[in-house]
Amino acid sequence: MHNHGDIVIFSGNSNPELVDKICKLLKIPLGDCNVNQFSDGEISIDIKESVRGKDVFVIQPTSASVNDHLMELLILIDALKRASAGRINAVVPYYGYARQDRKVRAREPITAKLVANLIATSGANRVVCMDLHAGQIQGYFDIPVDHLTAIPYLADYFNENIDVSNVVAVSPDLGGVTRTRNFAEKLGSAPIAIIEKRRPKANESEVMNVIGSIEGKDCILVDDIADTAGTMCKAAEALKKYGAKKIYGCASHGVLSGPAIDRINNSVMEKFVITDTIHLPEEKRSEKIDIVSVAPILASAIQRINTDNSISKIFDEE
Repeated sequence: MHNHGDIVIFSGNSNPELVDKICKLLKIPLGDCNVNQFSDGEISIDIKESVRGKDVFVIQPTSASVNDHLMELLILIDALKRASAGRINAVVPYYGYARQDRKVRAREPITAKLVANLIATSGANRVVCMDLHAGQIQGYFDIPVDHLTAIPYLADYFNENIDVSNVVAVSPDLGGVTRTRNFAEKLGSAPIAIIEKRRPKANESEVMNVIGSIEGKDCILVDDIADTAGTMCKAAEALKKYGAKKIYGCASHGVLSGPAIDRINNSVMEKFVITDTIHLPEEKRSEKIDIVSVAPILASAIQRINTDNSISKIFDEE
């Protein structure tokens, strides 16, 4: 297979812990770069080593503060392009603005597409994402996109920590059924259930009905993004009302904004499991929240991209 030369990894300030884990797995140092702000808030980038002809990977989830971290990513890519990097791969484990993927009401933007345009225009040759809110966002790019999933890692957590013989995997909405089915298969083809809900306004959800048999079962709610955690916690209450025994929740991306932590701590869920695509600060950590690292899958993807090997083989090995 063709090798694209030395791997160099750079990152902004959104998730240094994840980047450090990836570098350790790949046994390479983090690229020497300062990402700061000028006194007026403008982003300042200073790349302190040559990247000419190198295979560069910029790892930067565009999580809160979304706009600062997005601008860090774009300016870093632009700086690397102007420094004659051989190839620039944008590794965006959490893709901010992914939920603005279509016009729901008149005169709304499609910001997920705008962000795709910005990343490509800044100079990225390839994008690596994880559990996009809508898979079709891959089609917003005219450059290659590798779409990874954390589902096997979340499923492994439950296989290792609870008895899954009495488990039902539950989708908190109709749109997450495929994700939940994939998760259920990793638990040994567990049955699935679906929660039908009505969402009266943004960031609020109202659980209406449970479709499927969950009475006397342990339930695991599966979602892609946990933001204010309203959906997850109300879904858990509905499952309890319908006769579920123990209830767990998991999500690929723990945005966990606003009242999310209090809601999870006060919920009927035994545990809520997220990955480290988004950094969770110490003050938000809780005994109810467990974190699974996606560094191994991202490190493997970086290695395979560098040597032109198949990304899908990662999941064949799971």
